[in-house]
Amino acid sequence: MVVENQVENNLCQDLVFLTEKKELLITEPLENWTEKVVHINRCAKVVKGGRRFSFSVLVVAGNKAGMIGLGLGKAKEVSDAIRKASENAKKRIFKIAMWNNTVPHVALGRAGGGCVILKPACPGTGIIAGGGVRAVLEMVGLKDVLSKSLGANNHLSMVRSTIDALLQMRTKQQINAVRKAEGDLVDYKVMS
Repeated sequence: MVVENQVENNLCQDLVFLTEKKELLITEPLENWTEKVVHINRCAKVVKGGRRFSFSVLVVAGNKAGMIGLGLGKAKEVSDAIRKASENAKKRIFKIAMWNNTVPHVALGRAGGGCVILKPACPGTGIIAGGGVRAVLEMVGLKDVLSKSLGANNHLSMVRSTIDALLQMRTKQQINAVRKAEGDLVDYKVMS
């Protein structure tokens, strides 16, 4: 147990760059961006005269070229909630590393009670995912990915854990740049 903790601590210290999450500040107009509504939740508040309904919407926006944004919007009307969510999604944008229409390596993302595993897949496999995970992967522009969701199946947790897994992705060039001093370079195996 003690040895495992030491190995985990050393691994975490060596690979700090893998867990850095950076939001991009984009000043140029967001053209060719598509949005997808992942989930609409109706909330009811019981008052003296009956029930008052409000809506919360989860939206994922992406340019299908490696950039993704996530937004939540709450309002009395669905259309207002969707508008707020899409504006929020375009304010928080993340850059994702891709490799030949798939993810470069296996990654495990965690957020809240949700956990998502993403694995690279052979060309022609398609996106093997469901719900919010599929929406995120489509908006990023990935075409061949295997996924498995573990833990909670809450829509927001699934989307956030998928983005967490995608933010851990590093290309061969990024990893080699970090390992250049050690001379321990990485090469991908070609899948058939």
